[in-house]
Amino acid sequence: MHRIAHARDTLTPTQFLKDGNTIISSGGSFAMGFLSVPAGSINRYVGIWYNKIPVQTVIWIANRETALTNTTSAVLRLVRPGQLVLTDAKNDIIWSTNAPRSAKNPIMQLLDSGNLVVRDSEDENPENFLWQSFDYPTDTFFPGVKLGWNLVTGHEVYVTARKTENDPSSGPFTFRFDPTGYPQIVIKNGSKTTYTTGCWNGVRFSGTSEKSPDSSHYNYQVHINPREISGKYEITNHSVLARAVLTSSGDLQFSAWMNEAQSWVSIIKVPRDVCDRYAICGANGICNATDSPVCGCFEKFTKNNRGGLEYWSNGCRRRRPLKCKNGTEGFKKYSRVKWPDTKHSWFNTTMNLTECELKCLRNCSCTAYSNLDISNGGSGCLLWFNDLIDIRVMPQNGQDIYIKLDSSELPGLCFGLYIYKKNKKKMMELKEWLELPLFDLSTISRATNNFSENNKLGEGGFGAVYKGVLDNKEEIAVKRLSKTSKQGVLEFKNEVICIAKLQHRNLVKLLGCCIQGEETLLVYEYMANKSLDTFIFDDAKNKLLDWPKRHSIINGIAQGLMYLHQDSRLRVIHRDLKASNVLLDNNMNPKISDFGLARSVGGDVTEANASRIMGTHGYISPEYAANGIFSIKSDTFSFGVLLLEIVTGKRNRGLFHPDHCLNLIGHAWKLYKENKALELIDVHLIPSCDLSQVQRCIHVGLLCVQQCPSDRPTMSSVVTMLTNDYTLPEAKEPGFFTERRENTSDYSSSTQGTCSRNECTITALDPR
Repeated sequence: MHRIAHARDTLTPTQFLKDGNTIISSGGSFAMGFLSVPAGSINRYVGIWYNKIPVQTVIWIANRETALTNTTSAVLRLVRPGQLVLTDAKNDIIWSTNAPRSAKNPIMQLLDSGNLVVRDSEDENPENFLWQSFDYPTDTFFPGVKLGWNLVTGHEVYVTARKTENDPSSGPFTFRFDPTGYPQIVIKNGSKTTYTTGCWNGVRFSGTSEKSPDSSHYNYQVHINPREISGKYEITNHSVLARAVLTSSGDLQFSAWMNEAQSWVSIIKVPRDVCDRYAICGANGICNATDSPVCGCFEKFTKNNRGGLEYWSNGCRRRRPLKCKNGTEGFKKYSRVKWPDTKHSWFNTTMNLTECELKCLRNCSCTAYSNLDISNGGSGCLLWFNDLIDIRVMPQNGQDIYIKLDSSELPGLCFGLYIYKKNKKKMMELKEWLELPLFDLSTISRATNNFSENNKLGEGGFGAVYKGVLDNKEEIAVKRLSKTSKQGVLEFKNEVICIAKLQHRNLVKLLGCCIQGEETLLVYEYMANKSLDTFIFDDAKNKLLDWPKRHSIINGIAQGLMYLHQDSRLRVIHRDLKASNVLLDNNMNPKISDFGLARSVGGDVTEANASRIMGTHGYISPEYAANGIFSIKSDTFSFGVLLLEIVTGKRNRGLFHPDHCLNLIGHAWKLYKENKALELIDVHLIPSCDLSQVQRCIHVGLLCVQQCPSDRPTMSSVVTMLTNDYTLPEAKEPGFFTERRENTSDYSSSTQGTCSRNECTITALDPR
């Protein structure tokens, strides 16, 4: 038997691998040999790592359960008929494979995919491998690994986290396919589920926001058939190195190697937020990360008990119980949600949606249904039984679900008439002071195809927004006051007062309005690229905004705010500046929108008091939240938060960091003090960014979010700071840089209190 004398990709039964020798894959991508965990430790393991990057990154360990402490005579060898065996100095077996088949001339080979295989020397067909490491992953879900079940052999492939960062032995957390009901991928702590991806809907897993098959760098394949239940992802761009690691704390961390930074950079991490915690809102509850509290009930459902977030374990129930009698039940469609846990479900690939509805109606235990596959118009049938568990709002890529209700809950009763009549006098008064073109209702109705759902762009507290095309082919956006809204009349009046006479390239243009019958409408110029948040917080679309575009957007928003504060005929304080209220035109130019909460102040007035605190958690300034005092410096604070979000691609209150409970402001402040501010950069910006320019923007952002309003610069100073290269003052401690557990009686976050990673954002902190 011969020791390997030089690096090669194979091992034969006449050779062995000792500590100090390395096997290299044919393309040089991966290496295999002995290594220490942690680095410098006496504990030695046989593992596989990336060969072409300077940071040793292990993707697989053979003897993870039993470390070698003396490798003087330890060897890895291949024995006939095709078994790998690792022995220690006493020749005791530390680890071995157990191939179900044998080969006449077996070899071990490290493939350039990172897969370690045992095969016949004359047979390279993957279907005939005797054994492969991809069937026995450790803590890394690697491209090419087929996670799931071989239903013929009964073998399951799943990922198991390390016990601790420095102990590679198996910990309690696993990442695996749950085959019960309609299969879904789950993270478990022992036998307890902590996270689910949601089931595969033909496009993506229902609880994920990214469309995997359309990614430019990888594609995801799922197979659910009588032979297998499996899922794997492949890297289509071979210049990209990516991996997913299940950490010892139970998080799945997707990372990519960045050559510019010479480090691994986090791309996606699940659970992403509090709503990703399994069944946090209990049976029939729904979680919305932008609400406070995050848990709520579907319309037509009611809470089972009282209390805040911590009391939601009992979830929700139907207002009217199901009777299970012919003609007493029907379904209500709920949209933009993550489908419930499919452990207790049934599916059929050939039924249509009508057949699916009838199937559920005829079964007393069936509580909801949906298409199994949402691609190409939808197909198949998925039924849920009994309580619905683990549902969350998915604004970007949510699905439809039809939930069974008592028939008395189904008629579309209109409750807006009373509210409308109450406010009708106020609405008529608007005509007296409006100085805007008035559109005829028939014109707007024709432009929006009678307010078709297909034309709907979005919806907020005011009501829905629709795309329209006027008779002259001009594209418009129509904001329609909801008849059931209790807050829209004042917002409507306020928006017209504040924006009707303002003209600036970075403010959305109000074209006119319509007050006719029961309809109250505002007509705006149409912004083809919708809002900024749909780009910077989306894992796929944020790649479309390189650094020059983002820098231009930052400057444009600053110019727009400076105009409102200083150059307009009325001094206007916006009070609700955030990513979703910045719209982008065809050329990605930013335009500030939604002036429903804005206040105009005359002369040299720069500060005022509010009787009610309104705005969005994560963006409002400390003095406004605590004392109701708003000023132009309140907008400066909001701009600083938004600037940091644009640079990082992270939400202020959505930051999830394993080392601390700081929000994005706090994280930026921490790195700024450590002279590591550039670590904040969105990974997609690195190839295109001017590092000094980015660092300056981060610095300006921190100056804007300082605790004391008098320390914050005016927006005219911000514009100067962003466009000129001179030494900036040192930033002082920001306001609201820690997270805490929300209380339903609280108006805002605080720099004091218990740490929490919950993201709880609301657009109104007090009823209007």
